[in-house]
Amino acid sequence: MERLTGLDASFLYLETETQHLHICALLLLDPATDGTAYSFDAFREHLDRRLPLIPQMRRRMREVPLNLDHPVWVEDPEFDLGDHLHRWQIAAPGGKDELADTVGEIASTPLDRERPLWEMHVIEGLEHGRIAVLCKYHHATVDGITGADMLMQLCDTEPDADRAVPTEKWEAEPQPATWKLLTDAVVRFPGRAGVVGMVPKTLGMLAGFARRRRNNEQGMALPLTAPRAPFNKAIGPDRAVAFVESDLDSVKRIKKAFGVTVNDVVMTVIGGILRTYLDKHDELPDRSLIASVPVSVHDKSRHSEGINKVSSLFAELGTEIDDHAERLRAVSAANRHAKNEHEMIGADFLQDWSEYAPPNTFQLAARMYSALRLAEFHPVVHNLVVSNVPGPPMPLYFLGLKVEGMYPFGPVFHGAGLTVTVLSNNGNLDFGFIGCRELVPDIGALADAVPDVIDELLLAAAESS
Repeated sequence: MERLTGLDASFLYLETETQHLHICALLLLDPATDGTAYSFDAFREHLDRRLPLIPQMRRRMREVPLNLDHPVWVEDPEFDLGDHLHRWQIAAPGGKDELADTVGEIASTPLDRERPLWEMHVIEGLEHGRIAVLCKYHHATVDGITGADMLMQLCDTEPDADRAVPTEKWEAEPQPATWKLLTDAVVRFPGRAGVVGMVPKTLGMLAGFARRRRNNEQGMALPLTAPRAPFNKAIGPDRAVAFVESDLDSVKRIKKAFGVTVNDVVMTVIGGILRTYLDKHDELPDRSLIASVPVSVHDKSRHSEGINKVSSLFAELGTEIDDHAERLRAVSAANRHAKNEHEMIGADFLQDWSEYAPPNTFQLAARMYSALRLAEFHPVVHNLVVSNVPGPPMPLYFLGLKVEGMYPFGPVFHGAGLTVTVLSNNGNLDFGFIGCRELVPDIGALADAVPDVIDELLLAAAESS
């Protein structure tokens, strides 16, 4: 038995009927690359054989009676791989649009909390004999780093690798008694008074923000100051997705020409496609959109327990700037200021605060916020989420099949119905777009614009050298 940290549990508390807090990864697999034979039964057998390497895939969440404390992870004595592995046959002609529709449909349903919080969907019938696998994990069970680590347990650098796995028969650990869950909650309850110590720290941080702004010092973009865009409303339950790959070397050439980072280029590309998209819809604000950017603090956190070790900063995307080179310079400068100020907040600020969140109050507030559509009545906190995740630099084989593409999709939130996640993968940058279908029905236009913006930045890079 292992208790969820407050930050891990918060992703459960924030979930509603329309705000699904799972993370997806779409893997495009090509059995023909190395002449590997594919069958669903063989795929299932290979996955079943690897499960001992990922023990968290056989544990489920169990709530504490009366929600007196954060839930605990327990091994599921009724675990059945058939409850988690699903098979789809895609509609002809099996192209990118048909695949995106199927992925959107799968992403639109929440995970069953009575079982371990993951699913794997094998999608067959793609053109050229390819296979797609959509991995779906609840955010309470993974963040960007831990999700990549779990995925790597199912991957190899060769198609016929035979990784050693434990062979003994698995049996679930004894389930904790209700009285023990209640007793532990009562024992831990006095520790919640620690929230009092967070108040002066938070007030000091806010005072520092105000002081730096009074002195005209540059810092990160401020939440609640973002302009409103069409996707900054309460979200519905249905998701639309789109994905596209780009060449990492092209992005690195842009980076080198302008003396910026790969992340600066990625943010500039996203700013450019959003500018085009919003201008086409006559919804382009005269101020920059603001992105919430998750920041991994695995190497900085003082907390050893828990899965999600993440902070967040707010960054401008330069959507008010038409010239791509000028936007890149502005985004790079804004990112430097945001990172500097983010360092002052500390790696554990978010995790410290969330540890003291009362489960019942947190869940009730999330449901009321969703039901009353309150996201539409206060200033916009941020316009969207943008995440850039490091991925494998080498070719990989997922359960024996060559990985041709790896597209990530994060959750979307009330008030910010669009998320863009970018992952480096064997010389490519794979872009995954996911949004509330009601608010971003033409999400494919965003993915389609990525190559054009990169080409224009390459042209600007050539002219600057």
